[in-house]
Amino acid sequence: MLEIVRDQPNSLRLKGRLDAVASEMAFTEFDLLEGECTVHFDELDYISSAGLSVLLHTQQRLSASGGFIRLSGLNPNVKQVFEYAGFDGIFEMI
Repeated sequence: MLEIVRDQPNSLRLKGRLDAVASEMAFTEFDLLEGECTVHFDELDYISSAGLSVLLHTQQRLSASGGFIRLSGLNPNVKQVFEYAGFDGIFEMI
């Protein structure tokens, strides 16, 4: 189960699991992001390839207009998924 909290207009906080079941809801929320965005992963326990797809799609959409996604607070397991997928070179991770 995934919970998405909008802290500010371009800041999301993820909690739970970003997997295939939650990807449709995530696409809806991520499609509202514009410009420079921060996504907080402090409470995200798991991300699947479907979750990575949501992020990649959003990054591509934003970069077309000069924007980007900044990822914050990735736990070691989630960060490892990004590294294995080669996404650590696509996203700014703080």
